[in-house]
Amino acid sequence: MNTLALFDLDHTLLPIDSDYEWGQFLVRHGVVDAVDYQRRNDAFFAQYQAGTLNPVEYLEFALGTLAGFAPPTLQRLQADYMAEVIRPAIKPAAIKLLKEHLDGGHLVAIITATNAFVTTPIAAALGVEHLIAARPELDAQGHPTGRLAGTPTQGQGKVTHMHAWLDGLGRPFDGFERSYFYSDSHNDIPLLSVVSHPVATNPSAKLAQHATALGWPLLHLFND
Repeated sequence: MNTLALFDLDHTLLPIDSDYEWGQFLVRHGVVDAVDYQRRNDAFFAQYQAGTLNPVEYLEFALGTLAGFAPPTLQRLQADYMAEVIRPAIKPAAIKLLKEHLDGGHLVAIITATNAFVTTPIAAALGVEHLIAARPELDAQGHPTGRLAGTPTQGQGKVTHMHAWLDGLGRPFDGFERSYFYSDSHNDIPLLSVVSHPVATNPSAKLAQHATALGWPLLHLFND
């Protein structure tokens, strides 16, 4: 079947916010100024939950932090973060859902507002080849400059990036018989509204209300 299956990441396939938890990880390991970083990370997370986050401002805060580390240090921190935080958070229910789509021959992608440095190894651990994520600008040596490359993958930006990705594959969106998008967040209503099968997954109260009003299915992956 010619089917597209898209997944948000944080609180959808993972029961945590990988972006926020990366910041908490850095604080715990004492590699950033704990008081200042915690304050800013918490403020940005609250703005995200409220739907008031300026995505460029947040991403350049997060990417600016990456730019402060030498490449070997970044690689070590990334590996430690995966082992300490992410792998224990991967749940069988999420793997099962992904496998159902992959085994069905569907084109599967994770589409997330979180930056690609944090999410690339997570997508790999989940067995998903295609990742659409905010891209850090890199210098000539491949090191993050602290700036965002292109535009954020948030809100309406997810729709724009999805179309660009599919066009790059030579598989435009309107060529799919079915399209799914699984998300927990009201921030993703723009993309949920364009697919044929939107699924409010572990939904926030605001998304659950919107989904119920429109008759979208609600899926709770992490009740057990």
